[in-house]
Amino acid sequence: MPVLHGYFRSSAAYRVRIALHYKGIAFEQVGVHLLRDGGQQHGAAFRALNPQGLVPAYVDGDVVLMQSMAILEYLEETHPAPGLLPSDPVVRARVRAFAQAIACDIHPVNNLRLLKYLEAELGADKNARDIWVRHWIAAGFDALEQMALASRGTGPFVFGSSPTHADVCLVPQMFNARRFGCDVSVWPTLVAIDAACAEHPAFAAAHPARQPDAE
Repeated sequence: MPVLHGYFRSSAAYRVRIALHYKGIAFEQVGVHLLRDGGQQHGAAFRALNPQGLVPAYVDGDVVLMQSMAILEYLEETHPAPGLLPSDPVVRARVRAFAQAIACDIHPVNNLRLLKYLEAELGADKNARDIWVRHWIAAGFDALEQMALASRGTGPFVFGSSPTHADVCLVPQMFNARRFGCDVSVWPTLVAIDAACAEHPAFAAAHPARQPDAE
């Protein structure tokens, strides 16, 4: 059985959990606490799996994968049905662009290791840190709102009637936005998509509060 090493509140691990549940792939979870013991992701055992010291790490037999977007692509290629990428190459590229706007542009500047650097090395207090987080989420979500308006049509998800990698990436970032006190009501399309996803069993099962290492 595949093993997902992650942290209940990690956006990247959250993405992978959604995809695994959506595709009906049974998997085991191993918690890697990002704050306890100085950060368990820095320990030798986990570094042997992922030299970056980041979650998630996905172990499938002899295969060890890191980086959530690469894992999502691997799952799509090894378990193509039900799919999370459209067959049309143009729409597929647009799905990837939406997902990467989150995974490459919004999420990295709100990542725990960056926030800890702001505090420890640059002297930012919690209030300054949270202002930083809200600023970059808002800048990204303003664009995503317009992208979703153009792509959604009459369907409940970012690209219509079925979830895609766009939704898989959006939902964890919406969770983060609320956790850091963003007023998400200013992005009504994203809020509506997030609510639709919350009704889907795969997204519900992947929610941080439902994970074995949840606090």
